[in-house]
Amino acid sequence: MKHFYKNSVLALLWVLVTHIAMAQQGGQPTIKSKLLGTVVDANNKQPIAGAVVKIKGTTHAVATDADGKFSFVTGQSFPYTLVVSFIGYIQQETKVDGSPVEIQLKENVSQLNDVVITGYTVQERKYVASSITSVKGDVIKDQPVAGFNQLLQGKATGVQVLASNGVPGGGITFRVRGNNSINASVDPLYIIDGVFVSNTDPIQTGLGNQQGSNPLADINPNDIEDIQILKDANATAIYGSLGANGVVIVTTKRGKRNTAARISLNTYQGWSTAIKKFKVATGPETAILTNEARVNTVKDNPALPAPTLIANAEGQPTYDRFADLFRTARTQNYELATQGGTERSNYYIGLGYLNQESVVRPSDYTRYTARLNYDTYLIDRFKVGTSINLTRSRRKISGSDNNPTGVINSALFPRSYLPIYNPDGTYARYGSFDNHIALIENLDNDAVGWRTIGNIYGEYTIIPGLKLRSSWSLDNGSEYENNYSNTLISAGIATNGSAASYENKNLVLTNEQVLNYIKTFGPNGKHNINALIGNTINTVLSQNTTATGTGFAANSLKSVAVAATRSGSSSKAESKLLSFFSKVSYTYDNKYTIDGSIRADGSTKFGVNNRWGYFPSGGFAWRAGQEEFIKKLNIFDELKIRASIGLSGNQNGIGSYAAQGQWSSGANYLEQPGTAPSQLANPDLGWETTRQVDVGAEFGILKNRLTFVVDYYNKYTYDLLLNVPVPYRSGFTSYLQNYGAVRNKGVELNINSTNVRSANFKWNTNFNISFNNNKIEKLASDIALGASGRNISILRQGFAVNSFQLYKQLYVDPQTGNAVYEDVNKDGQITSADRQIVGNALPKFTGGFTNNLSYKNVDLSFFFYFQQGNKIMNMNDFFMVHGGLQANIGFLPRQLERWQKPGDQTDIPRLTTDSRNPAVNGGAANNYGGNVANLSSRYLEDGSFIRLKTLTLGYNLPSAFLQKIKVNKIRLYAQATNLLTFTRYGGLDPEVSSQSSNQNTAGYDWATVPQPKTFQIGANVTF
Repeated sequence: MKHFYKNSVLALLWVLVTHIAMAQQGGQPTIKSKLLGTVVDANNKQPIAGAVVKIKGTTHAVATDADGKFSFVTGQSFPYTLVVSFIGYIQQETKVDGSPVEIQLKENVSQLNDVVITGYTVQERKYVASSITSVKGDVIKDQPVAGFNQLLQGKATGVQVLASNGVPGGGITFRVRGNNSINASVDPLYIIDGVFVSNTDPIQTGLGNQQGSNPLADINPNDIEDIQILKDANATAIYGSLGANGVVIVTTKRGKRNTAARISLNTYQGWSTAIKKFKVATGPETAILTNEARVNTVKDNPALPAPTLIANAEGQPTYDRFADLFRTARTQNYELATQGGTERSNYYIGLGYLNQESVVRPSDYTRYTARLNYDTYLIDRFKVGTSINLTRSRRKISGSDNNPTGVINSALFPRSYLPIYNPDGTYARYGSFDNHIALIENLDNDAVGWRTIGNIYGEYTIIPGLKLRSSWSLDNGSEYENNYSNTLISAGIATNGSAASYENKNLVLTNEQVLNYIKTFGPNGKHNINALIGNTINTVLSQNTTATGTGFAANSLKSVAVAATRSGSSSKAESKLLSFFSKVSYTYDNKYTIDGSIRADGSTKFGVNNRWGYFPSGGFAWRAGQEEFIKKLNIFDELKIRASIGLSGNQNGIGSYAAQGQWSSGANYLEQPGTAPSQLANPDLGWETTRQVDVGAEFGILKNRLTFVVDYYNKYTYDLLLNVPVPYRSGFTSYLQNYGAVRNKGVELNINSTNVRSANFKWNTNFNISFNNNKIEKLASDIALGASGRNISILRQGFAVNSFQLYKQLYVDPQTGNAVYEDVNKDGQITSADRQIVGNALPKFTGGFTNNLSYKNVDLSFFFYFQQGNKIMNMNDFFMVHGGLQANIGFLPRQLERWQKPGDQTDIPRLTTDSRNPAVNGGAANNYGGNVANLSSRYLEDGSFIRLKTLTLGYNLPSAFLQKIKVNKIRLYAQATNLLTFTRYGGLDPEVSSQSSNQNTAGYDWATVPQPKTFQIGANVTF
């Protein structure tokens, strides 16, 4: 490692010395003219610093200073032609015959010429040899969603985004090019203004298996300028062990120097309803179905006593619990921001407030944000700056998911003929289920979070093109939760009140030094080099304190401190990462780019024998469109072909002391305190590694009005950080080691088109689609899990992660009404050996389709998101289209389609309360090995859907009117979100994953809050 770092520094110094020596060669030139000039942005007339100005046909070139100014002292006589270029602007040729001169550069609006962040540096996209997707901040602003990562759904190829539920600020599944791992984290690295931010869910309150919150909801989307998603290894390897699952780089807004203060006010008001509400069988229908199941059970088992039937089944009442559960939810958002700059400084200040109710009572989410971005030149060569984001959030948490006593469960599962209140007016209870109104009115679960994300840096320009940057950053989050269950709900009845308090702290500290060198040199500027070298020191500290209490004198007393019985616990963990990295990109003649990087990471999480990992990458890009033989085709305005290969690592998702032998204290031996071993040591535990190959092409035709980006990738992750089973005689059940492999292969396509571009009417379209195929290549043994111990999900070699293992129902026998299942091993019995993989929760492809239209002052946009091929385990059907097998639970209307008499054609078997019906498979004797009927593929449905995510109509007030009231801009708009959904899924919402607290158990729908359909109006005002 020492030699690598030393050699990289020497290589960089050699480049510098060579360049300086070249510059000093030659004699004193003859001076024939002097030229002074300024380069400015054609749109806002602001100076452009760093633009390259050269005299056409010569090697004489200069760069503009911080004020956009340049000067020439040259042997050329007037007139001559200047060639001016700058990243993100169209290269311009200007003929000059005197001094001074002002040159106005126009922005290059082609996506193929965007400026992108490629990991510690920036490059023009046309030279980049990596797969990087860019999303502008304007694309995700003013939408009724708290987390910016959720708003990237359908906006970027290779990225799958799925909301786990419709709770504001709720959990998000975000995958870049598939699931790479089993035990380690599969979430990408998020970097906001240079800060490595935590994506760990801080919520401790039990929510079944639901992911509690989206930590990135702490960032106000309207503060974001742009987002870069680094996908292939050549882009992510510079982040080493942090980049295996992709990197999401967020840049927030900053002011511009020499710009007057600009104040903007944004607000929107929204009203949300559930896209679909639960429906259950009526009281009479439920009673009839219940009686039928009891009668059929006795028919099958004559030895049983006569069934107890519900009297007057047809006359039973129907109680509507969902009118109390659902509501029209309000959303309010207010934002105030100002930005600008002086001759030496620039600033951005933003304030925000969001309050969003859930469509299912009583959950809601409130967020306050404040941001300061500031940069200033202390001297011409030394710039310092800061980015600080402060957030206070509050979540009112309910068990409105798959908790046994959750709000939705308590409204959905009780039979509809059962009353809501007892005759004396008290809450009625139904076995293990709480009364839903009792929960709504008495749940007292609050989570209050404070989070500071901050960065300060200093940047010194040693010589033109050579900069040293040092930065210090932190992500400091604290979540405080206070829960109280009083004696009106089951969680508090048995203990005479129950309280819990949690304090969860997470601190990420990072220090980085980066030396960056960017230079164009040689005849006609044919050589361009972009090199950097640096190091990172990263520390992650997490702490948790828990206090619980039971037994309260009164429901008005809620603090753990006044409980009769109290207990507590605490934990602390710390990990460190030391990294060294280097990257060099070389472009020749604006056509050929080759680059490479290497990063060395040392982590305290791993064993003493294997702490260091080395992650190299390389890429090549060929701008074939610049070749004369391609130009002669008169087809392509831009054509680039690129390829890359590299390694990246993963250490996230395992414990800070995963490789160490551990002992647990507190164990009692004959009533005495003691310790016991709890984890085996593994001194050889090392890095989970992903090798990725990427081949892509980017091209534009019709004057770049139609552009394409296509990629093929192959990701192979090996040495998985896996808990491998060990013999029981060891005293342990598993041992964390490097074993196993997962592969993801896919194709991505992005198309941008400018359909119409006239003075008054503009119409742009974007279409993107991403295919991914996931497969477990190597696994020690099957790992079954999911859905409360039912082992419906399984990890098996040769299949995708998130696979479902069920009995495959072939049909319902039209003569007997019994389900017929596939006898996989052909032994004449249906046993647990006949369970098989019948699908998985991963979509075969996802994508988005966006249209933006404007006519004069009116704009219209609409965006569709789609995904196809994923399966959803409908646990609501599992419990409520159960044929009578689930005691004391009601029915969904689809149960009415059950088999009733010979000749009926249906997929729903006859009703019975006995899961051991021997008439299955034509009367053969069967040993079910459990409840076959409820582990049936009948409940596994196609989760494909197309959704109109947003439809927006806006109007910009006329400029003549704005001048009179001295306002720069006023835009009014109306927007609908989740307006239409096209799907064959039978549940409420196909965008769901209620078991998402475990990355390997996705694709369940279990009493989950559906996505909201929102109508909102808003205004954007700029002064």
